[in-house]
Amino acid sequence: MPLPSLLGVFAHPDDESLLAGGVLARHHAGGARTAVVTATWAPDSRRAPELADALSVLGAGAPRLLGYGDARNPEAAPARPRLLDAPLDEAVGRLVAHIRSFRPDVVVGHDALGQLTGHPDHVRTHQITLLAVEAAALAHLHPDAGPPWQPSALYAATHPESGVGLLGPLLAGVGKAVLAVPDAYVTTSVDVTPWADVKWAAILAHRGEVARERALPGILARLAEADRDRIIRTEHFTRLTPGPTPGVQNRLTA
Repeated sequence: MPLPSLLGVFAHPDDESLLAGGVLARHHAGGARTAVVTATWAPDSRRAPELADALSVLGAGAPRLLGYGDARNPEAAPARPRLLDAPLDEAVGRLVAHIRSFRPDVVVGHDALGQLTGHPDHVRTHQITLLAVEAAALAHLHPDAGPPWQPSALYAATHPESGVGLLGPLLAGVGKAVLAVPDAYVTTSVDVTPWADVKWAAILAHRGEVARERALPGILARLAEADRDRIIRTEHFTRLTPGPTPGVQNRLTA
């Protein structure tokens, strides 16, 4: 049975590769349609070409940038409001348009904690994604965004307390928070070892972040290969909402 089509919704360029690069590569290799919506950074920003390169490596098509500003980096989209300041209904409507256009079986996004470091853009993107997945199915909401579409499942990329491993001291060592969820909160863990090389190549495509000492791509690039592989070869997810659609196979993995 073919793998379901997959739409990732993440806050920043590089989140897609770090959090779900293996699953995106796996679904593409299995013949599924894949794509990524990125909430922040403008199409003419310095990170947009790097995102395009990473998505090309993963087989996830062209960038779909909402173009909002980053909460912590004013160069992300100087002429646009920060994602945190944008009207909620506007941001939801723009994401609804992408969901209805791409018509994914499964949507994957951030968890409620904001992925280990609790970045406010991650948290806001999680909130927008929850609302947009529900709104996309309702014809009376955002009627100009296209015909309604109901994804069969929404998953949040996350990190269980038992799975933080080497990431904990690495992040703490550069002054970052380490937030993880109880193990019972994780519903799906995917061994992406066969696609780890593709995932790593996609991470490396974010060259500006690889060059930064405190950014996770840069931290990973300075690690021994064996340690890095241990970190990137498993991806964890929590199935959120909506529930199963009758007659529709609902799975993130085969």
